Amino acid sequence: MINRIRDIRRQKGMTLADVAARCVPPTTAQTIGRLETGTRNLSLIWMNRIAAALDVESELLVRGDSEEQPKMVARLTDSGAEAMSAPRDAILPSELVGDGAQMAMAVEASAGDYRTGDQIWLRQVDADGFAKLVNRDVLAPRPGGRFVFGRLIDRDDHRIALLPPGIGHRQLVIDSPPWLAVAEMLVRKL
Repeated sequence: MINRIRDIRRQKGMTLADVAARCVPPTTAQTIGRLETGTRNLSLIWMNRIAAALDVESELLVRGDSEEQPKMVARLTDSGAEAMSAPRDAILPSELVGDGAQMAMAVEASAGDYRTGDQIWLRQVDADGFAKLVNRDVLAPRPGGRFVFGRLIDRDDHRIALLPPGIGHRQLVIDSPPWLAVAEMLVRKL
């Protein structure tokens, strides 16, 4: 089993010391670090303590070796969609249906209908499925590991046109993207 403690801790914006202090009884950051990296075995007792400290269900802390975990690949900021410095495992609240790889994008600055703190879950679609995505919000890859996010408003054989969310943005044209990821689920904390 591979644990997801580090991914969940980072997604919640907590340090090793924060998690250690919230454990009952409190422990050290070094112990949490060893449990995260697997240098110390994650027992059921430790799994329950850490899950309580992170305020998640215990099952979220572990995953099987063979599962392909969706990745948090981009974030939406004031300047547009940006690649994550290092893609990380995304925490999926429920299963999405359909074919294609799953991925997620964190919203770090409100834009259009999206608020700071939202997660947008997307499913990858190959070029032959672009026609079905017109008038849907999509994430498009760009050279150099960059992304563009917006409403697909037009397409032809080689190019697509996206309108970023929010007021005052102009249409962006992308030439021959290898894939698009269509927004399927918005996760918003209540």
